[in-house]
Amino acid sequence: MKKLSAITLIILLITFPFSIHNSVQAVSRGNENQTNKEIKPEQIDIILEREYIDGEISQERVRETIWSFEDLWAKYDEWQLMDMKKGEMVFRQQVNDISPLLKANGYFGITEDGVLTIFNGKPRKAQIIQSFFSIDLGKLESKKCEQLKQGIPIKSKNDYMEVLKSFSGYSL
Repeated sequence: MKKLSAITLIILLITFPFSIHNSVQAVSRGNENQTNKEIKPEQIDIILEREYIDGEISQERVRETIWSFEDLWAKYDEWQLMDMKKGEMVFRQQVNDISPLLKANGYFGITEDGVLTIFNGKPRKAQIIQSFFSIDLGKLESKKCEQLKQGIPIKSKNDYMEVLKSFSGYSL
């Protein structure tokens, strides 16, 4: 769990001036007209990025009503703050799994040049998602070569890791 530095906290207080802070100051100066009913939360856009082991990064955008930074940090304590600007914060989380795209439609295959590749769909008709390394086709068993030409579906992290491991011995 990563904690924000004092500098980041200072920047946040400057970037997102909250009505709560202003209300507390007004009350401390003896302004009896200021009441708790006048405390207004701030609304900011939160972008949540999930980075998967296959390199895919998904984004989710949410609108948050913020009453205090303590609540915000507690809610996103397992996320890393990546960027912030007025009205927007970007958090990222490493996900120890493959992306939903690969689970749904990912296939290991081989390009015409002999590069181990992940395709979005069956290798012959699909778009390339990610390329890895060239395979020594002379050393590759014909059965494994045929599997790659047909496409090896990727349904789990285990499938992903196992295929990479089994073909790494054939890399050039």
